[in-house]
Amino acid sequence: MRKFVLVFIFSFCYLISAAQYTEVINSKRPGFSDSPYSVGKGVYQVEAGLFYKNIGNYLYYDQATAETINYNSKSYGTDLTFRTSQFFEKLELNLDLSFGQEDRNYTRPTIYSESALGLSKFTVGAKYLVYSPTYTDKSKEIRSWKKRNSYDWKRLIPAVGVYAGLNTNLLSKLHKNPGGLSPRFALFTQNDLTNKFVLITNFIMDKTFTDDSENSYIITATYSLTPKVSVFAENQGFLRKNVPNDFQYGVGSAYLLNKNMQVDAAFRYIKDERGDDSFFLGAGIAWRLDRHIDGYSTLNSEGKATKDTNGGGFFSRIFSKKDKKQRKVKSVKAGKKKIKTLKPKQTKAQKRLEKEAKKKAKDDKKQQKADQKQKKKDTKNYDKNYDPNSN
Repeated sequence: MRKFVLVFIFSFCYLISAAQYTEVINSKRPGFSDSPYSVGKGVYQVEAGLFYKNIGNYLYYDQATAETINYNSKSYGTDLTFRTSQFFEKLELNLDLSFGQEDRNYTRPTIYSESALGLSKFTVGAKYLVYSPTYTDKSKEIRSWKKRNSYDWKRLIPAVGVYAGLNTNLLSKLHKNPGGLSPRFALFTQNDLTNKFVLITNFIMDKTFTDDSENSYIITATYSLTPKVSVFAENQGFLRKNVPNDFQYGVGSAYLLNKNMQVDAAFRYIKDERGDDSFFLGAGIAWRLDRHIDGYSTLNSEGKATKDTNGGGFFSRIFSKKDKKQRKVKSVKAGKKKIKTLKPKQTKAQKRLEKEAKKKAKDDKKQQKADQKQKKKDTKNYDKNYDPNSN
């Protein structure tokens, strides 16, 4: 265990930057897979849902008692995930919880029932984006129709992320790990095959270095029907040490309420080597508190950076109001193109002086028009009263 702690600390220190922030919420619900991308620095995201799970026939070998145990169960509860990015854009810290009620009916080696209310999962971890590909913007290609409409083969190169986590043992009696704390490692990849179709794969090593260790994979295909509606299909397989392998198949959909919130629903069917019928139903919501501020540098007269800003600390970003004035842009016409420039933030004194200057300019313009009008009127009266015989 001490070796694992040292490895975990070393890995965390190593994960020390391309922007991860997106204008629209990036949630891993309603599937079980995770993408290699983080939520973005200064973003605090909560993903929660309700679930119901029915297990028809579960079989495993207990090494402590040297017995084969068989049971069926029904469970319901809530899943909760907290995600945030601090320190670096590519680094995400997350917490996964699952709380619920489970009722088990044992059929072997003896017949009895057992129930428990509590946590079935409590995992903390960190995710880091190792590589993110860039794609060609073909909308700018105007010379060749073929190049504009040809497929970008670089989309076959996936984005890659790594994950390291720790499974705590603060769980209910039905889910406690006899080995205590255990590590969890994962490799995440994502291919944006088109602008609407995304393929995600996960390779996971869970409860490593324990008697209950298991390896699994997840393959998720997501398709956007509209800018607000997306559907997914998912396959997950478990390769366990003391439990027969099983495979899960899931489908679901998500709806984007606004850029910071989405709702979802999913159904999963579980097929294992025993041929039992197990299924999972879930529905939930994802919401984020967006406190992301783009970092910038101030330059001196020589054009050198003098100060870097990162948007404040952890708690200051949570409780401070987002400065919308810094994010406003002003469009300036320059021929056929529009140049966007940041509108500078002004102090109260600057605003007052600007207001007085505008008022003075308006009054001067008004007075100038009045003088021109009076001059024209005087000229007209002079021409009207002019008598040529008077000379």
